[in-house]
Amino acid sequence: MPSMNESFQVFLESFKESWENCSIEDFKRIISIEYQAREIRNSEIFDFGYEESIQGWELAFHEFRNKDVQWVLEEKGIIQLKENEIMVILSASLIIEGKSLKTANLFFQTFRLEDSVWKLIRSYIEAGLPLDEMDYLNNFCS
Repeated sequence: MPSMNESFQVFLESFKESWENCSIEDFKRIISIEYQAREIRNSEIFDFGYEESIQGWELAFHEFRNKDVQWVLEEKGIIQLKENEIMVILSASLIIEGKSLKTANLFFQTFRLEDSVWKLIRSYIEAGLPLDEMDYLNNFCS
């Protein structure tokens, strides 16, 4: 039987693939119905739950469907919070028609192992950060 860390690594790779492939069906299964999130964008605070999250991902994934869009997801860190909870720090940016956007979002995603299934339970998101700040974070975290 794989350890929690091994099962999480397999799950995390699958989660990132679902994101890169814009799979809303996978996100509906991965995000906990009890999900809570906070996003900071242009100094404004947005708190939301499962329904709003799914609606937001559906809009984003629909917008990018059939377009030359590539997600760039980078792991910045993984922290075990509790016996059954792990936080992943990810940056997400986009390349649209071969051109990299100048901003990225920084996600602090908390996952919980529930009945042998990993679920996304909380997120804190700093949106619209300059990409050069992500480069600084790479140097800081390495």
